Amino acid sequence: MAKDKTIYTCNECGGISPKWLGKCPHCNAWNTLIESVASSDGPAKNRFASLAKTAEVAVLSDIEASDVERTPTGHEELDRVLGGGMVEGGVVLIGGDPGIGKSTLLLQALDSLQRSGKSTLYVTGEESGAQVALRSRRLGLDHSQVRVLAEIQLEKILATLDANRPDVAVIDSIQTVYSEQLTSAPGSVAQVRECAAHLTRAAKASGTAIVLVGHVTKEGALAGPRVLEHMVDTVLYFEGDTHSQFRLVRAIKNRFGAVNEIGVFAMTEKGLKGVSNPSAIFLSQHAEPVPGSCVMVTLEGTRPLLVEIQALVDSGGPSPRRLSVGLDKDRLAMLLAVLHRHAGVACMDQDVFINAVGGVRIGEPAADLAVMLSITSSLRGKPLPKGFIAFGEVGLAGEVRPAPRGQERLKEAAKLGFTVAVVPKANAPKKPIEGMTIHAVDRVEEAMNVVRGLT
Repeated sequence: MAKDKTIYTCNECGGISPKWLGKCPHCNAWNTLIESVASSDGPAKNRFASLAKTAEVAVLSDIEASDVERTPTGHEELDRVLGGGMVEGGVVLIGGDPGIGKSTLLLQALDSLQRSGKSTLYVTGEESGAQVALRSRRLGLDHSQVRVLAEIQLEKILATLDANRPDVAVIDSIQTVYSEQLTSAPGSVAQVRECAAHLTRAAKASGTAIVLVGHVTKEGALAGPRVLEHMVDTVLYFEGDTHSQFRLVRAIKNRFGAVNEIGVFAMTEKGLKGVSNPSAIFLSQHAEPVPGSCVMVTLEGTRPLLVEIQALVDSGGPSPRRLSVGLDKDRLAMLLAVLHRHAGVACMDQDVFINAVGGVRIGEPAADLAVMLSITSSLRGKPLPKGFIAFGEVGLAGEVRPAPRGQERLKEAAKLGFTVAVVPKANAPKKPIEGMTIHAVDRVEEAMNVVRGLT
């Protein structure tokens, strides 16, 4: 059998060169040639032919649609992010900062799957088998039957997957794997793309669920070509400060479940443990209410979370500062303008600092009302009532717009002991919620008048 040869294809014009050049010989564009493999057996036989069968053309209405069967990993928070568990033939890409707990969580999940009767395989390209065994002892996974392969050559990994046919396999990490068909170094764009494509096709053909661990850049995005995220079925990001006890796993893409779901974990001596009440992480414990603090209910996927918004307003100079942590800085400037124009609260000569407690990032506009109330509370030096929550989007005209799934937000707050709520009128429940007094408002000035009456 003739050996496949390496070619270089231009990203701009699609031209082919037998060797790498700084400038494309066809369109004269610089740094556009990318390494790839061309089969020398002709178009009828290519290097992917053995990995997937050609499907017949079918009418969409004739295709039988069935629910995807899921395999729980034994970790409720991880299953929540995955949409219920691992899917047969599914490919998951998980990324995060070094040392944040990716390998730890996956080793724990594989051990749980192995104990439930599933066959597993852990392919490590960054550590030796002895190092993985040492970690398992540290995590308390005594007598673990998870099979381990220390290998970085793609062809050997594929042969092992074909011979063992595991139900779930972890590749740690995709940036360390290389194919002999390419001459570039492991971690290069060509190697990552080629190896991910082969592993994805192998997963679909064999039914093995494969988890790829990916490195991240300084900005926190997954390293390598963007096409890597398009190839896989699910993309998860590990978030959190390595100096903090808590970790968040967020779903950015999920073909088999909801996106923007989060799982909350706590790092312990025995590895990562799921947090049953994550709202407690994002609420500061004050003995008495303090000025500048307002609790809101945000949605992360299908889960309502209570988050404390803190504001500090202090006298500034001729150029007052506007600093926001966990919230959009540009939106803060807009809210300050609305607060001045429609509620008569001026902060033009004041420094304004906003923080979402616990390191959570809030992207939805439902935090607007809580931000404005916390700023007003700090400016006047008057704390909001004990057990007080607020949520709602604020428009430039001063109107308070409804937040999605307001009933669920209020029920979650009531369950955690909150008794007073200021919400958009459209979110007011038809039936009263036991133990909670709800003030429904249409405009910002109404919300401010309600708070003045409560304080």
